[in-house]
Amino acid sequence: MQHPFRFAISGSLPTSRTEWIALAQKVEAFGYSTLVLGDHPTSGGGPFAALMAAADATTTLRIGSHVLANDFRPPVLLAQEMAMLDLLSEGRVEFGIGSGWAQVDYANCGVPFDPPRVRIERLAEAVALLKRLFGDAPVTFQGHYYQVKELNLLPKPQQRPHPPLYIGGGGRRVLTLAAQEATIVGLDAKGTQAGTKDLATTTPDALAQQIAWVREAAGVRFPDLELHLLIYNVIVTEDRQQGAQQIAAGLAAMSSTTMSNTFLSMEQILASPRYLIGTEEQIVAQLQACRERYGISYFTLFARYADAFRPIVAQLAGR
Repeated sequence: MQHPFRFAISGSLPTSRTEWIALAQKVEAFGYSTLVLGDHPTSGGGPFAALMAAADATTTLRIGSHVLANDFRPPVLLAQEMAMLDLLSEGRVEFGIGSGWAQVDYANCGVPFDPPRVRIERLAEAVALLKRLFGDAPVTFQGHYYQVKELNLLPKPQQRPHPPLYIGGGGRRVLTLAAQEATIVGLDAKGTQAGTKDLATTTPDALAQQIAWVREAAGVRFPDLELHLLIYNVIVTEDRQQGAQQIAAGLAAMSSTTMSNTFLSMEQILASPRYLIGTEEQIVAQLQACRERYGISYFTLFARYADAFRPIVAQLAGR
């Protein structure tokens, strides 16, 4: 069974309420399913207030955190924020959470940047606690990282048993957790020990391996999982080679504080589902091939591509 196509826009840091509301209303009018916001202290803005403002200015648009870094908020306070957001948006939240990956964010927040194993262990414990906190009964929880005694979280989210849970990552450990616990699984570049994303792990073969890990860990859950991919670049053009060359030059100039192995060849870029280059018809075919090969049906694009990608959304969304 194939999931229908869905498309989201990842919002950039708003400079005013007017600008942010205009983006939310445009995203909804263009047929995108979701407006999401990240959790980077230097570039993302406060996600909860922004997402609620977007929900208040729209009627059907879903709102999502893609993704909250688990280490920046205790699970009890995070559960409280997400439950309130879901209640006030009338059940339009997608709850994205991850282990955190950007060392620069941890440094800016003054939070220790533990090894990946520790961060993922802490995320797994947080997810277990969060799911229980969204339930109806008082919670007592005694974990290695978190402890709660007889706490009945209020309010409860409108979506039951909880908002759709999005967990993304690039390594086997975090994708195993996502496969077992999430509703939506994000397939991302692998994080490095240094706190960057490794673009060498974004090849078609690496993506196939990630999905194999998810399939193995999910078992009978796999057909119900919605697989998600962040699109890094969109170039609508008659000249795919020139588009790939443009992207390669941009990647080579990226900061080494957030990305590693950015010197990709034009051939690697053209082969990757994360870069959409070509005419509208070619991009539609690329997305259809991606769903056919990998089962990925949910795609997020950066806000700067919302207008150019609109005709493609019109052709594919919901189909």
